[in-house]
Amino acid sequence: MPFVSITRLRVRSWRYLPAFLIHAFRAAWQAKAAPTSIAVSLLRDADRAFWTRTLWNEEAAMRSFMLSGPHRWVMPRLLEWCDEASVVNWMQDSPEAPTWREAHRRMQQEGRRSK
Repeated sequence: MPFVSITRLRVRSWRYLPAFLIHAFRAAWQAKAAPTSIAVSLLRDADRAFWTRTLWNEEAAMRSFMLSGPHRWVMPRLLEWCDEASVVNWMQDSPEAPTWREAHRRMQQEGRRSK
């Protein structure tokens, strides 16, 4: 069963946006290159908010990605760059990425704030 991870981050100020975007794309490339990754996508939302949608073969694969490479490097910086962060995860039967509408619904109903 694939493991889905959705994040929503809001960049605090325009001055943090260039660094945030560079490192967001590096982390996305890292995820796409992971052999256990099924799907990776990013979405720009209103008011400097950004979403990530990733599917993994299993939860342990996502955790391994989180704690390595560009993603590990950028995580502590998000405390300075972002004033909102939330995450939602779930297991699903389908290997297809959920729609952004489904990701939004799940975030509202089941999501939690992240550091």
